[in-house]
Amino acid sequence: MAIEPVKVGVIGCGNISGAYLAIHRQFPVLKLIACADLDLGRAGAKAEEHGIGRACTVSELLADDDIQVVLNLTPPHAHTEINLAAIEAGKHVYTEKPLAVALPDGRKTLEAAAAKGLLVGCAPDTFMGAAHQTARKLIDDGWIGEPVAATAFMTCRGHERWHPDPEFYYKPGGGPMLDMGPYYITDLVNLLGPVARVCGSARKSFARRTITAEEGKYGQKIDVEVPTHIAGVMDFACGAVATVIMSFDIVSATLPRIEVYGSEGTLFVPDPNGFGGAVAVQRLGGEKTQVPHTHLYADNTRSIGLADMACAIRTGRKHRASGELACHVLEVMQAFEVASRNNRYAKIRSAADRPAPMPGNLLPGVLDE
Repeated sequence: MAIEPVKVGVIGCGNISGAYLAIHRQFPVLKLIACADLDLGRAGAKAEEHGIGRACTVSELLADDDIQVVLNLTPPHAHTEINLAAIEAGKHVYTEKPLAVALPDGRKTLEAAAAKGLLVGCAPDTFMGAAHQTARKLIDDGWIGEPVAATAFMTCRGHERWHPDPEFYYKPGGGPMLDMGPYYITDLVNLLGPVARVCGSARKSFARRTITAEEGKYGQKIDVEVPTHIAGVMDFACGAVATVIMSFDIVSATLPRIEVYGSEGTLFVPDPNGFGGAVAVQRLGGEKTQVPHTHLYADNTRSIGLADMACAIRTGRKHRASGELACHVLEVMQAFEVASRNNRYAKIRSAADRPAPMPGNLLPGVLDE
């Protein structure tokens, strides 16, 4: 039976909006009806490019009673302000990662939504893709036995080499952990469940960065205000121990994206910043073997988390890329710096259920059996 589409308005028409606006049509449960931005011209250009019926100001979008969900694609420092304004206007919210720059703001968003009976969703939703759901199924089906440990590595030399306007990556809410960590930490929670405690070390390796991207602000200097190399260990509630490095300071490295080590074998997981990629297993006494995907959505499907939340609005079930999951991941990410600063483990106090696995027998564009 077809589900009535949920009407969505987008606030923030920058770089990431193109992916959402182009891909959302894969999911009939979504109907994007308006774009808003501080730059009304930019909102109009995006609306015209993607066939969205209306461009408007942020206040006009929030006052529109037809809009049921606000898709918040603003920069991280604006997430909380827009989320709270949307909730105050009686709208569900789905926001780009991270949920907030500061953990208290993330909690405030969840509390405000709960008080009004509204849902909060948050990127990333890549863990719902074919590769990561295949990896989840392999763990759940016992292919590597009991998970014992894991590794997660994201290393590069910084985004100023390619991004035309990269200052925000080096301001509060940025850095490698809050920028790229959501993909890795969220996928590890998908695979292993919630985190119990964290230890770590963090450093700011270079006080200033020079923008070398050919477009935009070439040659300008950036004062770095956040740690740019974080290394640490996460202890999961299930008992597994994960080693993590997130860095904007490394020119080259030969490290895996994610690996999970079990009592009976090793699971090789591709880049969690994508939906697809090769998944492989090497069992005790055997050879490394690539495993075919067991699920749909191997291509770029940004908006699947939004569509899943729209289904939850219509059916009453839980959604996977939830605000509770994002708040847990935010606490974990910030705990590395807290542990480094305090010279001791940081206990994770938030609770988050392991997201429900995706069904493996879905038709394209459908998210419920």
